[in-house]
Amino acid sequence: MIRRRGSWRVGIAAGLLSGCLAAGPVSAATHCLVVEGTGGTQSYAKRFRQQVERLLKACRRAAGDEGLALALAGRDATSKRLGEAFGRLALRSGADDAFGVFLVGHGSYDGRRYKFNLPGPDVSDTQLKFWLDAVPAARQLVVSATSASGGALETLKAPGRIVITATKNGRERNATVFGQYWAEAVAAPEADQDKNERITALEAFRFAEAKVKAHYTERQQLATEHPQLAGDQAGGFVLARLGSAARAAGDPATAALVARREALEREIEELRLRKESLPQELYLDALQALLLRLADVQEQIDGADPAGPGEEQP
Repeated sequence: MIRRRGSWRVGIAAGLLSGCLAAGPVSAATHCLVVEGTGGTQSYAKRFRQQVERLLKACRRAAGDEGLALALAGRDATSKRLGEAFGRLALRSGADDAFGVFLVGHGSYDGRRYKFNLPGPDVSDTQLKFWLDAVPAARQLVVSATSASGGALETLKAPGRIVITATKNGRERNATVFGQYWAEAVAAPEADQDKNERITALEAFRFAEAKVKAHYTERQQLATEHPQLAGDQAGGFVLARLGSAARAAGDPATAALVARREALEREIEELRLRKESLPQELYLDALQALLLRLADVQEQIDGADPAGPGEEQP
């Protein structure tokens, strides 16, 4: 049943939400950077290249503009080139944008510092943090699929930033399988747990985490990696769109509506995270207002999709 409240309560609730990490304007962009570390062996090099290619393809689809998705691989994936790529992103992105960086390869940990293995000098977690902090995009996602990546978790954490690592700490030094399943998750319909035709960072993490557990269980091996996630915005960071959601995002006539829908979904996610700090009446009023706006936008999207909701075009 829809709750009816006075407009003054809705106004107060909206005021309480003004400090939330709400979605940016319709023109906000999603920037992606995929980095391939050194393989060490031909087998690992081939595996890492496949993961990079899958992630880059998914990033380009999600961004809707190939120019917003960059990759560094092979001899180009040096510390110097990586710093230059972050510098360009710092200049090109704005506070309302989103940014995702995906590190594929091997990592190391000496008891104090995590390092991502690259041709030439490796890159430390403190250097990565410095580069990330310089990117103005308020919503950031960092995924390190390397061995020992859990050693970087505390260093990389920051407000508005989601950090995902393949291991729980720096002492899990074996080569990981998490990257393989993460690359699979960003295009797997079964990763879409709520069946809304969008795969979020949280859904992709849960999918990959379950696959990692199954990998070791099926082989009757002791798991040498335990993926971790830090940050409370993972449920609102969209990595991929499927079916009618993908068609709508790719159609100039409905792309703005899709961006508005995802903005509202992020606002709802942020509101739910703040539920305990708000008076119940104001929380319910604010939630109702957002849900009504979301329903209106979804109705417009469904009406503009020639194939109709949930159907495939011939």
